[in-house]
Amino acid sequence: MLQNVSILQQTGVAVLAAATVVWAVGLVRVLRRDRSDADVWHQAQALRALPAQSGPPRTETVELTPDERAAFAGLVRQFGEGRS
Repeated sequence: MLQNVSILQQTGVAVLAAATVVWAVGLVRVLRRDRSDADVWHQAQALRALPAQSGPPRTETVELTPDERAAFAGLVRQFGEGRS
């Protein structure tokens, strides 16, 4: 034991160390329990309302008018100038 530290101080350090260990063990147990509960819940809620997809999603396209294409090309040029 340390000679310059009183018994009361040594006891206090031991109690704090024990409380820290108990707190850490309790925290780990709570976090593990919550994670397993969340995994079970997520599996139970796995997109029940959506029909099963048989393949990759379809690509959606939108036809642009010539004015919209010109405006988009102008934006691309405008933003491209800032990167040079």
